[in-house]
Amino acid sequence: MTDGKLMGLPDSRAKEPISAVLAGPYAHPLHPILVTLPIGSWVASVVFDVASHLGGPADVLAVGARWLLATGVIGAVAAACVGFLDFLLIPSRTPAHRTAVQHMSLNLVVTAGFTASFAWRVGQSPGPVPAGPLLVSLVCLALLVVSGTLGGRLAYRYGVRVATESVQAEGFEPTGPRDRSKGLAVGRSRTSKGT
Repeated sequence: MTDGKLMGLPDSRAKEPISAVLAGPYAHPLHPILVTLPIGSWVASVVFDVASHLGGPADVLAVGARWLLATGVIGAVAAACVGFLDFLLIPSRTPAHRTAVQHMSLNLVVTAGFTASFAWRVGQSPGPVPAGPLLVSLVCLALLVVSGTLGGRLAYRYGVRVATESVQAEGFEPTGPRDRSKGLAVGRSRTSKGT
């Protein structure tokens, strides 16, 4: 193993990026950070939608929700492009691949649903968000939670684009002198140096 990379092992395919420039370097994928924009935008849009019915400035909240939906869709397209590059690395006919297909499919449905919710609102009359677009957004938000759970499984259970366990283990290797009686690394404390 060199530079944190596995050479030729079957499980290394989903660890390395197709393109470090496009998808992020080894163990630093761009997809997880890019998904924060659509998730945050869409959650905030639903909060604005609900608030428009609870006595807040309905017109302002409805317009804000609409633009949050649009921002989320644009962010989702960027995240999907990068995520698809990661998807291409996952070996087919594996639990990780099946999970990735489910994750991708749900995200496409969610993005289409939020896009429809945005389109439905264009040209709407002033006032609280109508029940139809609000319902679509709530259903999409519920599906987004399921999709996010699947995405978490890809990273945290299957280790897609996550450093290999041998590389992760480097973070837990002792760096100071060892206390032979306990088998623990012992570092010099600040108080022992007088600072």
